[in-house]
Amino acid sequence: MEKIWLKSYPPGVPAEIDPDRYRSLVHLLEESFQKYAQRNAFVCMDKFLTYAELDAASRKLGAYLQSLGLKQGARVAIMMPNVLQYPVAIGAILRAGYTVVNVNPLYTARELQHQLNDSGSSAIIVLENFATTLEQVLGRTGVKHVIVASMGEMLGALKGALVDFVVRKVKKLVPPFSLPQAVRFKRALALGGAMKLTPVEIDAADPAFLQYTGGTTGISKGATLTHRNVIANVLQTEAWSQPGLAKAPQVDALTIVCALPLYHIFALTACAMWGMRVGALNILIPNPRDIGGFIKELAKYKFNMLPAVNTLYNALLNHPEFAKLDFSGLKLANGGGMAVQQTVSDKWLKTTGVAIIEGYGLSETAPVATCNRADSTEFSGMIGLPVPSTDIAILDDDGRPVGFGQPGEIAIRGPQVMAGYWNRPDETAKAMTADGFFKSGDVGIMDERGYVKIVDRKKDMILVSGFNVYPNEVEAVVAAHPGVLECACVGVPDEHSGEAVKVFVVRRDPKLGTEALAEYCREQLTGYKRPKYIEFRDELPKTNVGKILRRALRDEKTAAA
Repeated sequence: MEKIWLKSYPPGVPAEIDPDRYRSLVHLLEESFQKYAQRNAFVCMDKFLTYAELDAASRKLGAYLQSLGLKQGARVAIMMPNVLQYPVAIGAILRAGYTVVNVNPLYTARELQHQLNDSGSSAIIVLENFATTLEQVLGRTGVKHVIVASMGEMLGALKGALVDFVVRKVKKLVPPFSLPQAVRFKRALALGGAMKLTPVEIDAADPAFLQYTGGTTGISKGATLTHRNVIANVLQTEAWSQPGLAKAPQVDALTIVCALPLYHIFALTACAMWGMRVGALNILIPNPRDIGGFIKELAKYKFNMLPAVNTLYNALLNHPEFAKLDFSGLKLANGGGMAVQQTVSDKWLKTTGVAIIEGYGLSETAPVATCNRADSTEFSGMIGLPVPSTDIAILDDDGRPVGFGQPGEIAIRGPQVMAGYWNRPDETAKAMTADGFFKSGDVGIMDERGYVKIVDRKKDMILVSGFNVYPNEVEAVVAAHPGVLECACVGVPDEHSGEAVKVFVVRRDPKLGTEALAEYCREQLTGYKRPKYIEFRDELPKTNVGKILRRALRDEKTAAA
């Protein structure tokens, strides 16, 4: 296929990357451990971990895991927020020859049981705050080995003891649990320190991560990301970022704000894995929902890169202390996970002097598939161009390419596309075309320059009297009203039109009323796109990454209007 988008590439960005540059992610990580040994790799709650310390700790934990007798390729789950133990665990699992299963620590017992059983995990590393959930399901899973971590154990003796006391006794964030067979993380490191990590021959096609989809279209599935998949996306991210990173001021080592959770593919690749590849410092934020605390952490650093979702950018901008930060080192603000709204983008640019660079991807694509140019200076409403070594096709319902400007399903082909869904060949077959494209389930268009624009998720499209209404468009209009903080649009049953448009709104201006907002929509939207129902809420349901859950709103009885 003709790669028309290459003509729109910034100078210096290659058309292709070499996904076979490294034999495995272990090769990539160990290169960085040696090359950047004296640099700081991660920091959390003012405790820094150098690349040399990360090398040593992951080697010890990896040796301990090998001593458990797990077979090569065994799945080991991680159930933690962004704490220092997380990158240590990733390095240990990969170096020991196993596969990382990232688990959302806020999962319910039902969700946790499904993921542990579906992945066939035989071990888990869990923060004690969430151990009570594991206790509820452990006997109904195949997990034989449990390692329990605490918030403070890698922060130094005195500070660690204080943090653990506050977390356990003052804030009471550790519900009682009983896991008598569990080994403490610190103990596992000590035991592993007396052992030797046995090098393992790993093939680039071996699974590195099982990255579970959110399950918004049904049962949660594990996207099998191989070592080669993740290496490819790390190198694609590096190549694509160069024009943005070349901007002044020049720095010896990047500082990346890792506020998105590491169990999510966006932060896993764009912060942790790419950060380690280039010798960056990742600032780990365990609880980004505490916006005030988050901003206090940001004030300590001259940060260069801040990946986030639209809702997090919006929350930061609406906190009075955010505008007081020093943005002189900021080079890249990457937006993904959900549509970036122009009102948020414009305010971010005005406040920080840096445009939000919106990209697009999925768990199945490790994740980055397209991105706007890193030297962009304004909002475009596009999700950008295919990144190096990536093909994008826009397909109709019969799998045929459509013309420029015509909507169709976005399909992606490249070395970052998953090997398939774990143990689900039927689901894999549904998602892949015969010529190797992954069908995203997202509706988009491509223009003559190769830029792609998301129209919406297929499943989120609203059909009003035969006309297609795309929630993203309605939400963008409503969000632009000065009295609106955030909003979500869904379709609800309607006896006259089949479906009707309903918006849920969190007000910025408490005086904003239904009629005023409806009148505003009448000025901005054609008849069938206008919300028939408007409901004000104090907050909207969101994933832990901050993505608004339209499905949760649709499923509510109140959404039936």
